[in-house]
Amino acid sequence: MNKMIRATILSGGLLLAACGQQEAAPLDGAWALDGAQSRLAFTTVKAGEIAEAHGFKTLSGSVAADGAASLSIDLASVATNADIRDERMREFLFETGAYPAATVTAQLDPAAFSALKVGESKLQPIEATLDLHGVKGPVAAELSVTRIAADKVKVETTAPIIVDAGSFNLTAGVAKLQELAGLPGITPQVPVSFSLVFEKQD
Repeated sequence: MNKMIRATILSGGLLLAACGQQEAAPLDGAWALDGAQSRLAFTTVKAGEIAEAHGFKTLSGSVAADGAASLSIDLASVATNADIRDERMREFLFETGAYPAATVTAQLDPAAFSALKVGESKLQPIEATLDLHGVKGPVAAELSVTRIAADKVKVETTAPIIVDAGSFNLTAGVAKLQELAGLPGITPQVPVSFSLVFEKQD
């Protein structure tokens, strides 16, 4: 899930770059994530056949003028439409007391999107670093970057990003959730998708 989140950050940075004025540097100033217009979702599969959609309520992120991008996901804001499941994920899966957030960082190339005009989109493969549950790992994804206004860009996944729980030391947490819910199994691979909107700051 977090890997997806990092891919998202990279995408957002690229989109921001596209928002820069053509006469100025592609990233003319700082950009910030608009949390109210941004979404990050993941899907879990239990008992091998029951899929359920979840997400996070609190996201934050920024892209600096030099292309340094970061995205932070408040893991305590997990929302699964079941209070008891939210509590169990916070306590046993994410262990938010020790690991309150997942972060994605990347260095973008602003020039790649300098010519993007309002209403135009561009596909861009991206690589980023995801820091989740005390583990850092690479994340790759293809993103669609759209300049939706002179001062806003939207970054979206073109396909779900598959995050493996085992790659981020989450296997024990998944097993605990399975035990507490009395399930025969929970698939450790999780599809993640997102739609992020960045806005230029004054």
